[in-house]
Amino acid sequence: MTHELRDHWDRAYALGDHTRSWFQEEAAPSVAAFDAAGVTPADSVIDVGGGASRLVEGLLDLGFDDVTVLDVSPAAIQIARTRAGLRAARVTWLVTDLLEWIPTRTYAVWHDRAVLHFLVTDEDQRRYAAALDRATEPGSVAVIAGFAPDGPTQCSGLPTARHDEVSLAALVGPKWELASSGREVHRTPNDAEQSFLWTTFRRIG
Repeated sequence: MTHELRDHWDRAYALGDHTRSWFQEEAAPSVAAFDAAGVTPADSVIDVGGGASRLVEGLLDLGFDDVTVLDVSPAAIQIARTRAGLRAARVTWLVTDLLEWIPTRTYAVWHDRAVLHFLVTDEDQRRYAAALDRATEPGSVAVIAGFAPDGPTQCSGLPTARHDEVSLAALVGPKWELASSGREVHRTPNDAEQSFLWTTFRRIG
């Protein structure tokens, strides 16, 4: 499955990052969620499925110096690395399938914008939760944003799983406590609207 996923997203990003429905000129909602959760530049961050997201540039601008970007697509990672220029050397880039990844360290902050909603089976969601637990420790923060219950049922040619606060809390499990949630209507490059749910969890166990 990893090769299929990699090929799917490489083909998608070959069209350019700005053509993807989730494209943002700036990762302002993510930065706002970090601020609200008390995340500081001293905290380590992993952006799972970060791909070509501009969050990494925003974090570098803010002085973060322990940032990791994980994505299954080498093409997506290359877009972000090229855009970061010389600053790319300050970032750890991991090209791997999140569901097969075995972390070698833990992070203070887990960030996921638009990855979890592509995991539609119970097994994949269980593996996601296991990766989340392995990559964090008590006190860590998880910012997870994906399609709300009224969001799209498909994206980029794939089916999606939509969540509310209750289903997300059940998915991440009892080690995590919901700290905040909110809705965002994201406008795509094609001027369509997508309903996102933003949640922040804090690890308590």
